[in-house]
Amino acid sequence: MTGKKKPPRPPLPDEDRGTPGRLRSEFTPGSTRWAVRRAQWTALGHSVEDQGRPKIAVVNTSSKLSVCFAHLDSIVDVVSEAIWEAGGLPLEIRTVAPSDFVTSAGRKARYLMPTRDLIVNDIEAAVEGAVLDGMVCLSSCDKTTPAHLMASARLDIPSVLVIGGYQQGGRYAGCSVDIDTVYESVGAVKSGQMSTGELGDLADSAIKGPGVCAGLATANTMHVLAESLGMTVPGSAPTRADSEPMRARAAEAGSRIVEMVAEGLTARRVLTQEAIENAIEVALALGGSVNCVRHLAAVANEADLDLDVVAAFEEKGRSAVQLAAIRPNGPHQVWDLDRIGGVQTVLRTLLPRLHQDALTVSGHTLGHLAQRAAEADGDILRRLDDPVRDEPGLLILRGSLAPDGAIVKVAGAGEAARQFTGAAKVYASEDDAIAALGENSIEPGDVIVLRGMGPRGGPGTVFAASFVAALNGARLGGRVAVVTDGELSGLNHGLVVGQVMPEAADGGPLAGVRPGDTVRIDLDARLIDVEPLRSGTPVTAGRPEEERGWLGQYAALVGPVQEGAVLRRPAPHGKEGQ
Repeated sequence: MTGKKKPPRPPLPDEDRGTPGRLRSEFTPGSTRWAVRRAQWTALGHSVEDQGRPKIAVVNTSSKLSVCFAHLDSIVDVVSEAIWEAGGLPLEIRTVAPSDFVTSAGRKARYLMPTRDLIVNDIEAAVEGAVLDGMVCLSSCDKTTPAHLMASARLDIPSVLVIGGYQQGGRYAGCSVDIDTVYESVGAVKSGQMSTGELGDLADSAIKGPGVCAGLATANTMHVLAESLGMTVPGSAPTRADSEPMRARAAEAGSRIVEMVAEGLTARRVLTQEAIENAIEVALALGGSVNCVRHLAAVANEADLDLDVVAAFEEKGRSAVQLAAIRPNGPHQVWDLDRIGGVQTVLRTLLPRLHQDALTVSGHTLGHLAQRAAEADGDILRRLDDPVRDEPGLLILRGSLAPDGAIVKVAGAGEAARQFTGAAKVYASEDDAIAALGENSIEPGDVIVLRGMGPRGGPGTVFAASFVAALNGARLGGRVAVVTDGELSGLNHGLVVGQVMPEAADGGPLAGVRPGDTVRIDLDARLIDVEPLRSGTPVTAGRPEEERGWLGQYAALVGPVQEGAVLRRPAPHGKEGQ
């Protein structure tokens, strides 16, 4: 469960900083920083009196590239007005805004994972560079919520997340459809079950409002876990994007952050080991996205916690049960969970398994808040003594193929066999695997291995998610197993073993698999083995050593995925990074 204790980061001295007990943003009158900032902010229209207020960053992770965050610019105004009314000075800053369905287009999605850490560094540069007193982060698509949690943990200033919410789907051919329907229908086109024109019409009908994918994929999973960690005002997740409840929570966050500055309630008082363990319990009970494991590991890493998150998932998973079956895990929708009380109802149901004294940004403990929530309805959300499944929604597998662990979203495995043994078919990219699918070269009983696609091997985690979606669209999900170190979507379902650790780029056993090798998956034994077992030289999908620009920097700095794939300080003289 634990590793080597990390030393705390020392505070940086600043000769212009004011006297102790004052706002950290208050500089000594007459100093250089005081004078030049006053000139800048006066020119922006902030009076000298206003400049004495607590200075709050409103972190707007938005762009015009995606509907995921199309509403956030207007939410900035809601948050800013609340900050102002509470006595603070709101200051909007912007960061890169990755969308999994848009930013994935370039370089086989290699930019997606690296943008998470780019956002963290972006926030650090803006907020620490300006020495602001607190921040409210507007969190929407997959990588933004973990990035905001990581930045909060790193900076350790008063911080609150505002949940951007889920989008509304549409109708096509008399049926309810959404982005997940579009995603999987690519496989139907490849297998000749749907025409390209029909797919285009479906795509045009699938989304009818702003926000993230409506299923319990990575975005909604991380929204739910942000509240489970205590980093949102209560009642934040899940929520319909741009709805009145969502706007009300945004206003509450704006008011609360000013109080938090006065109270000195910083992020690391909330993001404790107990909070991470509570979030793990929620992820296991709901069957969240497999990607939440590495994101929670990254948050723990940034908070300097002495916690092995993969091992914590494994340990808690031995006695956890699944309490809900929300799409893609079952028939219910994420708005059904919203309707019956959302995260607070989940927390009330799980209270016997939780650290109830964990502090939240509200200033109250998790237990105090959860005890006031509605009870589980027994249908959308079951009780601990009457679960959907007598095992957690996520399983950690280990074995000769994944000595450091791998993850299965068993909640979404459907009718797949609990024990699956098959011959490996190895592909260097999902394009090759999708082409093989179109040529009918993939058959029931195969184990598809997509490797060299992890954070280091890409570099930047390369998409395997589209192949899994296409496999399901071709009606082979559950009859074909997929094993990968590549990027998966929380919408993926079927027998998919993801985040194989160590990744092939680190020379893990995945690198040694050859076509025809026997791969055995046993969900009951939580085991994944390969025969024969070979040591492999590192396998990469790209050429990390030849990358330039941001991907080259990422390749040089990214750490192991089991530690969250966070960026590490390079070690001197070519030694292993810290």
